[in-house]
Amino acid sequence: MIPRMLDKARAYNSKSLGEYIYPCPLDKIILNFLGIDHEELASQAQKLTDKEIELWVNKKLSNKSINDKENINKKILERKPNTKESINRFNLIRDKINPSIKNLTTWVELIELEERQITPKIL
Repeated sequence: MIPRMLDKARAYNSKSLGEYIYPCPLDKIILNFLGIDHEELASQAQKLTDKEIELWVNKKLSNKSINDKENINKKILERKPNTKESINRFNLIRDKINPSIKNLTTWVELIELEERQITPKIL
């Protein structure tokens, strides 16, 4: 998720974010876990290379346990739309990609579909 968030931060900096949301709720979970805000990441994204960002993030994570990391990953992977507005947005995005897919339930599944990383299953 961090490389995706980094791409969005760079788009945010260049005012070319389009329909993407930065920071979205998933971004906020990660940012909070790292102990930074979206402006700090956007600033780092503007001046650091991907490799330097990786080192910077790893330094931020150095005080986190494996259990902490597993818990945050689980929280991100299990995040579902939880308001009427977010359910409507989720369904709109899904239907834009492929309206025949009805078995997606999490934001990560939707992101993976959007990025063509999973094979759609028609129910």
